[in-house]
Amino acid sequence: MRSDNFFERVYGLVRQIPEGRVTSYGAIARALGAGGSSRMVGYAMRAAVGLHPPVPAHRVVNRVGLLSGKRAFGSPTMMAQLLANEGVEVADDKVVDFDRVFWDPQLVLGD
Repeated sequence: MRSDNFFERVYGLVRQIPEGRVTSYGAIARALGAGGSSRMVGYAMRAAVGLHPPVPAHRVVNRVGLLSGKRAFGSPTMMAQLLANEGVEVADDKVVDFDRVFWDPQLVLGD
């Protein structure tokens, strides 16, 4: 699998995450049939800055809701602020009520 094609597949899926919802690196990897590639999804999110159409990378968090990619946003609070602007509550760098706001990409792609 070439990384550029994988990144484009990741971006296409991330662009479908509804406003006010989040998903995880692992959920994206599994939905794309690459279950062991969570880290590659993270690399794709880091490389998404400035792409057009935009990629809402702030909606992708780790498997327990931690904002593990927050350093990529240029400010330690920007990722949390972007989520808060969409109605997602964050406390101590973790999505509050993660299970409720979690968006499952498998539902979009189908099994």
